[in-house]
Amino acid sequence: MRAVEVRDVSRLADSTLRAATSGLCELQRDAAGRVFGAIGPAAAPVQRGHELVAAAVYGLVGGALGGGARLAGLAAARTAAARAAAAGDPEQSSATRKTLAVLNGLYGDMLERAAPSLAAPMAIRRNARDVPADPAALAAAFPGATGSIVVFLHGLTDNEDAWGYHAERHHGDPGVTYGSLLQRDRGMTPVYLRYNTGLHISDNGRRLDELLARLAANWPVPVRDITLIGHSMGGLVARSALHQAGGTPGGRSWTRLVHDTISLGTPHLGAPLERGAHRLTGLLQRLPETRPLARALAARSAGIKDLRHGTLVAADWQDRDLDAAGSWPHTHVPLHQGARHHVVLATLARNPDRVAAGLVGDLMVSPRSAYGDTGDARRLAFPAGHVRRVGRIHHRDLLNHPLVYQQLRDWLTGTATG
Repeated sequence: MRAVEVRDVSRLADSTLRAATSGLCELQRDAAGRVFGAIGPAAAPVQRGHELVAAAVYGLVGGALGGGARLAGLAAARTAAARAAAAGDPEQSSATRKTLAVLNGLYGDMLERAAPSLAAPMAIRRNARDVPADPAALAAAFPGATGSIVVFLHGLTDNEDAWGYHAERHHGDPGVTYGSLLQRDRGMTPVYLRYNTGLHISDNGRRLDELLARLAANWPVPVRDITLIGHSMGGLVARSALHQAGGTPGGRSWTRLVHDTISLGTPHLGAPLERGAHRLTGLLQRLPETRPLARALAARSAGIKDLRHGTLVAADWQDRDLDAAGSWPHTHVPLHQGARHHVVLATLARNPDRVAAGLVGDLMVSPRSAYGDTGDARRLAFPAGHVRRVGRIHHRDLLNHPLVYQQLRDWLTGTATG
């Protein structure tokens, strides 16, 4: 890790440890309060003394843990700075990239405020580094660029490395991805993006709109078509970008180049796990003893909370308490006109058409949510031939699987320039 990242990690650890000990103190105080309350007014002096001692002890413990984390971080930052001075800016390891991706997914909105060096910017990625969307950088990073671009958007707590999931098992080569296969078979140029999955989906959609506008304008050769492939949250970010770009005067020029979008296990109608977390937060909030746990659970990122209903526009979350009981208005965003839209969904069941497959889904997303079946006029209009169900695989298998790639290749036949 770079020195600035190490320093931000230490600051984050400091605040987290202090908050954790404060929460434990509050938990003990509320639990003891019930005992003292049962005894009656005579226990009030003892209760006050107990609370003062507990606050002092937990304050000392929190300060010691937090201060220790800060000092350790400063020492590690000096070591990282010395290594960088000797060897240049180091490339992050795969483990570091994955750790930061998980941290971004869980708390990415907070990272942008409190530890910005740890927050992943929306960026084109190649060889584990950011590629600026300017003509010189794009020409250097993509020397064999064609006019047919396929853009890959990962899901929650992931990064661009996720597209190599089980590549060794399926292909005998850890470097094989959908992008490399489409480049070989269809002459398409793969472009992998990384973004902070803890931000609101609408914020990432706006940033994607801006990035794709620069990409299309500065690409080394004239752009013939763009295909957007999103796994899980990535499919929602793509829809949000298309929707926001279409809302600008005259629309963004890059949207007219989008011929196909493919969502892989995208929760277009929301994810049941996030709805369960929302309900659990409300239940924990009811009792004083469990309110610290409710606050800890409510600290999950805005991006995760947007998965409750698949929220794509800022108007649905602005000036609202996302942890309040009940629901809030949800804007229906139809599929972008002028492009073909496709869905691949997974089920653990062998037969994806059985009732059990609909109940279990891929462990993260239900089939109904994956193809946007609201049961009324607001349903997403995916044509029947543009929805592929694959049995006996789970949510992450959709990132790299021979059966899924076969379907992608068939859908994209005739799109590429090669």
